[in-house]
Amino acid sequence: MPGRRPPRAGSAPSLSLPNGALAGTTPLGPLDHTDDFTVVGIGASAGGLDACRKLVAAMPAGQSMAFILVQHLDPTHESMMVDLLAAHTHMTVRQVVDGMPIERDHLYIIPPGTYLAVGHGALHLSTPEARHGARLPFDFLLLSLAEQYGRRAVCVILSGTGADGSQGLKAIKAKGGFVIAQKPDEAGFDGMPLSAIATGAVDLVSPVAEIPAALIEHDRRAAPLVSQDAATPGQQSPDWLPGIIDFLRANTAHDFRHYKQGTLRRRIERRMALHGHGIGAIDRYLEVLRSDKDELELLATDLLINVTSFFRDAAVFDLLAKSIVPELVRNQPPDQPLRIWVPGCSTGEEAYSLAILFKEAMTTAQRNLKLQVFASDVDPDAIASARSGLYPGKIEADVASGRLAHFFTKEENGYRVSSDMRAAVTFTVQDVLADPPFSRLDLVSCRNLLIYLDLEAQAKVFALFHFALRDGGLLVLGSAESINQTDGRFEVVAKPERIYRRIGGTRAGAIGFSIGPSDGMRLPVRQVQSRGPSRQAALAEVCRRTVLDAYAPAAVLINRRHECLYSLGPTDHYLRVAPGHPTHDLLAMAHDDLHIKLRIAIQQAIQGNTRIVVAGGKISRDGNPVSFNIDVRPLVSDGEDLLLVCFADAQVLATTPSLPVVPGSITRVAELEQELAATRTELQGAIRNLDYSNEEHRAINEEASSINEEYQSTNEELLTSKEELQSLNEELTALNAQLQETLERQRTTANDLQNVLYSTDIATLFLDRNLNIRF
Repeated sequence: MPGRRPPRAGSAPSLSLPNGALAGTTPLGPLDHTDDFTVVGIGASAGGLDACRKLVAAMPAGQSMAFILVQHLDPTHESMMVDLLAAHTHMTVRQVVDGMPIERDHLYIIPPGTYLAVGHGALHLSTPEARHGARLPFDFLLLSLAEQYGRRAVCVILSGTGADGSQGLKAIKAKGGFVIAQKPDEAGFDGMPLSAIATGAVDLVSPVAEIPAALIEHDRRAAPLVSQDAATPGQQSPDWLPGIIDFLRANTAHDFRHYKQGTLRRRIERRMALHGHGIGAIDRYLEVLRSDKDELELLATDLLINVTSFFRDAAVFDLLAKSIVPELVRNQPPDQPLRIWVPGCSTGEEAYSLAILFKEAMTTAQRNLKLQVFASDVDPDAIASARSGLYPGKIEADVASGRLAHFFTKEENGYRVSSDMRAAVTFTVQDVLADPPFSRLDLVSCRNLLIYLDLEAQAKVFALFHFALRDGGLLVLGSAESINQTDGRFEVVAKPERIYRRIGGTRAGAIGFSIGPSDGMRLPVRQVQSRGPSRQAALAEVCRRTVLDAYAPAAVLINRRHECLYSLGPTDHYLRVAPGHPTHDLLAMAHDDLHIKLRIAIQQAIQGNTRIVVAGGKISRDGNPVSFNIDVRPLVSDGEDLLLVCFADAQVLATTPSLPVVPGSITRVAELEQELAATRTELQGAIRNLDYSNEEHRAINEEASSINEEYQSTNEELLTSKEELQSLNEELTALNAQLQETLERQRTTANDLQNVLYSTDIATLFLDRNLNIRF
């Protein structure tokens, strides 16, 4: 489990929302419920009026649930939703007024042009600061609903365009709530249901007519779990939880032993309730896990909840942008890269957010430093999503327009992080508690991961971070996390923002890494006594080292970019430290007379994917000339194409000293050496010309990229206009549905009046104020 980003702790109004929707409002703390009943948040947009009408009409009477409808409405027109829905349901239908209490068997409707949140058993309204831009009122409601009602919160997403609700439903899922999406084929507009389903956090996809039955069944199953939580707070069962954890550890790639048991218990009980098993039916649920691999994966996914966003917690990122990051950039030596680590990166939003801050700071300081951002997570699917760098259009609410234009590319399905930014961030699958960390780091950002680990695991992670950071490196934690400063490892930099600086030396034995299989099935970490090597092992090591030193040729393992990964033997005879900035480029490290042969051998080995041996190399060793061959052999390791470059002494036939030297042979050798020198000069010139051509191609490519950016900017403006028109179309569609309903009522009233007049047989005249006959 460690390595995955858990949901952000904190009250809903402090979350990042569009247009400053809660500016000036008071944060709402968690509620101690006196009336414990289910609250259902319903989100809809275009085509949602008809779907919502069918939903409430099919809901049986006498259900102890409250419903809150968030329909995208035109803020400049009065809503008629109360009148349109009241005739189709037995529930009391009300338009929300600020401070209105939440009651059972009521349907509450959001007023136009407002944001709605719940807190302390009441409904609270706020007004967005700006009229234009992405409006996500349903996300706003769901975030507070999850925080206030937990297991008793339910999210229902109906017909509509856009992605409103896709972020908030993750919070509902994280708190043990229930998420339902209307079947996209049935919806008038499938944008909102499809976006919700794409998050992977939807529990049920259903036609509208079947949603009421699902709500009633969920309410029935959730009631015992909530009652148990209220009756035995904080207690943990010692019986069934270890069995589930051991089963997950044996059959999945995740080890949950150091995860807080209270959180594990709530989420496992939720999965059991969805299968209709009570707390006492753990044996039956284990049988389900053994026979149903899909349920096993769903359970593991539920325990690894993915909730993150760009620039989450504005106060923290404001401080980082204003002082912390500029100071790191300003004080960094030019020959050292800036190294950042984001453990538990989830789908990558926070890693890219930090990379953006550092890129902006380097531009402001006019420093061309190398930036290396390492982002790790235990979930391969989340890492794959992060590597793609594609995010939905709703990130406009979290990322400033200038950053969107500079660091992102607008695509049909959202925004993709630019190629330069993706190149600066390296994503990898890693378990914080089981795998070795990165090292020589300048900053580690681990926010809201440790609160889900027990104290033993937290202590190990803090020791690991202390080891990984440089002296003076910074550690950023989540709002509910802190460090025990009595151990002298870290000092406070900014306490409210939870930023700490590394001090003190690394303690011997403070951390340990388990070495085991890397295929995703991790072995348990066991504490074993340290044993010295046996005599046989020591002798074998002496023998191995002696043979390698005496007989093994100099060898270098490189990748396809010519970067040295590992060396063996006397490589100093053939390679040197290249002048200028430190580099691992093999060609830059090769001696001048070796450079051409080495390049040719590597190119031929790559093109033919076969072993290549190039003879004719000469070096001076102990004052004597020595001939050698360059042997390049392609290799594959963990799917990566590598090359092993060996410098092997050539087999030279022994010559008889008494043989006379023919003068003509000396002349021929001189001629061959002259021809070789001329060929070498021509080859060097050709290589220089090739380098010049490459530079010209790069310049042309930069010009093409510049033109492409201009076209992209124009395209973004067109897409923005399209989105505004689409939003206006949604509002007009909802308004048209209301008008159609009103018109139908007027027709009915007119027919009733006409029938009354015709049936009375009384002559009747209708006059206006000027006594003119109207009818």
